[in-house]
Amino acid sequence: MHDRPDGTEVTPVPTVLAEDGVLLREGLVGVLERFGFPVVAAVGDGDALLRAVDELRPGLVVTDIRMPPDFTDEGLRAAVELRRRHTGLAVVALSQYVELSYASDLLDSGEGRGVGYLLKQRVGDVREFASVLRRVVEGATFVDPEVVRQLLRRRSDPLERLTPREREVLALMAEGHSNGSIARRLVVSDAAVGKHVGNILAKLDLPPDEDVHRRVQAVLAYLRGH
Repeated sequence: MHDRPDGTEVTPVPTVLAEDGVLLREGLVGVLERFGFPVVAAVGDGDALLRAVDELRPGLVVTDIRMPPDFTDEGLRAAVELRRRHTGLAVVALSQYVELSYASDLLDSGEGRGVGYLLKQRVGDVREFASVLRRVVEGATFVDPEVVRQLLRRRSDPLERLTPREREVLALMAEGHSNGSIARRLVVSDAAVGKHVGNILAKLDLPPDEDVHRRVQAVLAYLRGH
């Protein structure tokens, strides 16, 4: 058993890491294994990532987006394909810069569950990074706060329908916070947050549907901007 960042024990999650930078890859291996994500393969390109996951069937993939040979979207394409092949595979993508189309493509896969999009700067806070990975493995959707901030500046309709407070709530939803966590951050009641979430779902035209996780769909609508 390994420890969570908060000290509680967790079951190890076999992990495949894809990162072409040798120094960063070695550093990430150390961080992952320290927090209960034993690295069963560490590779440097998208094709090797596909092969490793197909062979080893890990519980988590952590992948860079840009890798050889073209340094465009190799990691992203591999991640989306792996999510198609292996139901329930958790994936966290790492990017040097905010690339919104990449975020949307990845977060659309697997109905948006068990997926994360992080900027590499976040790896500097290893405990927070490990906490995000654990939440994604447990089925959460996590979008880096900087990605969220840039989306707020760039997206319009249907977000124009939302009040400033509803935008705040949706931004925190996109970062993976529960209603209780949002209430604590905004210093409001749980009931107030529940009302805001209901308004957001209504304004984003997300009617009740037992087959769709509306909270995830709201975040995806937020990312796509329609």
